[in-house]
Amino acid sequence: MKGFVRENQLLSLCGLNCGLCPMFLGKYCGGCGNGNRSCSIARCAMGRGNVEYCFRCAEYPCQKCGQPDAYDSFITHQRRLEDLEKAKHIGIEAYNREQQEKMEILQELLEQYNDGRKKTLFCLAVNLLELPSLRQGMEAIRSQGQDLDAKARGALASTVLHGIAAEQGVELKLRKPNAKTKGENHD
Repeated sequence: MKGFVRENQLLSLCGLNCGLCPMFLGKYCGGCGNGNRSCSIARCAMGRGNVEYCFRCAEYPCQKCGQPDAYDSFITHQRRLEDLEKAKHIGIEAYNREQQEKMEILQELLEQYNDGRKKTLFCLAVNLLELPSLRQGMEAIRSQGQDLDAKARGALASTVLHGIAAEQGVELKLRKPNAKTKGENHD
């Protein structure tokens, strides 16, 4: 969006973890702060003196930002509000440190365990699972996957991450509208 610039490209103003998005990782999207996407929340932030995060706005939570999203885009929106609250509570610097570690885990998964079909799964897992669980999962993946070929390493990583997700009651799947709901207005 023209005129809208963001310093922090890891966390969007509405709470998306852009640094863990497959579009951002593939350099297909520069995030909401690089002038290439129209966004009603960015327009709102610009009208309020370029608020950097929705939680810093006097009207937060509002109808525009404070409602849970029914569906995901390229990145999951499932924890958007919780992540925004976490960033507000622990501070942006601490939140960014966690995101940097998650990005390192994601990079390792993509480089060492991706059989060419697991990018979305890995992005979802790193985004939705808590950091301590991810650390433990990565230890298990590394120790068990040393002598495996690429396909078997990918299967191992998938099994471990799905196991952690099941323990936490998390579904590692993007929420997309079905054909019936696609035509409905959800605003």
